[in-house]
Amino acid sequence: MIRVGLLGTGRIGSLHAENIASHRESTLDAVADIDNESANNLAAQFGAIVKSADEVISDPNIDAILIATSTDTHSDFIEKASSAGKAILCEKPVDLNLTRAKKCMDKVSAAKNPIMVGFNRRFDPNFAQLKKSLDNGDIGNRELLTITSFDPAPPPISYVKRSGGLYRDMMIHDFDLSNYIMGELPITISAVGHSLVDPEIGAAGDVDTAVVTMVYADGKIAVIKNSRRAAYGYDQRIEILGSEGLLQAENILENSVVKSNNDGIISAKPKYFFLERYLSAFKAEWNAFVKSINDDEQIAVTLEDGVAALAMAEAATQSQSTGNSIQLKEVL
Repeated sequence: MIRVGLLGTGRIGSLHAENIASHRESTLDAVADIDNESANNLAAQFGAIVKSADEVISDPNIDAILIATSTDTHSDFIEKASSAGKAILCEKPVDLNLTRAKKCMDKVSAAKNPIMVGFNRRFDPNFAQLKKSLDNGDIGNRELLTITSFDPAPPPISYVKRSGGLYRDMMIHDFDLSNYIMGELPITISAVGHSLVDPEIGAAGDVDTAVVTMVYADGKIAVIKNSRRAAYGYDQRIEILGSEGLLQAENILENSVVKSNNDGIISAKPKYFFLERYLSAFKAEWNAFVKSINDDEQIAVTLEDGVAALAMAEAATQSQSTGNSIQLKEVL
């Protein structure tokens, strides 16, 4: 049984707590959060003990640390938990600052303990099946990838101001997903973004609508489209064109009922929020982490993967600012 310490008991931490407690090979032993009320409530729900973050990390009875705290603490906690010899699953991104993330990676590079970054979309059953079909050669050679990721509504401005921007906060999931699907990093990244949804987002120095185009060494292309608003729900789709066909992963709908009449054909909207849409992906992510510890297998999403996605976000930010394509090697 893997005994787990959870750092961060907010929305995403609570979701992880449920997955840890419900897994047959893990147990939630301790939790920590700067919000004592939140920590106490979650601990009571799952029979865990409330401790400080340092106490959780240093506890010799705890085998693994799940980091779900604010992003500016991620690198510090990764380093501390790694030094304590714990297995680590850290929510994305590794850090908001690429230089700091690289230093973290360098500092723990010699560690033997597994360190996994929480890019849960790799574990979505539909996306994973698309990847499997692609790797099996079902549509020949990869040529053009399109990832669509639209939120149903923008987050609060208070969140936007501390998020690191759309590319580091939202599109970073799609950068990692493109690396997973394409099996390699792009050579150049070009980005254009504007504030079309909420003028306050623009006033905060961020964008809410963006398109990134990436070109690979052999000329294949990937396009990522992000928006902070889709009136019809949480829009999450992948399409990849190959030399011998097309693969598509469509939205998960609220239900499968389709009404057809003289007015047209009507189906349900996509599931509204990421916690609903990716619930199975989060469960599969935790299962993969537990399995990698028990079976001493390679971690599915490494710290290097996390730094690569952050470097792509940095390149996109620079491209938007300068209007130029950015060579990924210049930032990575």
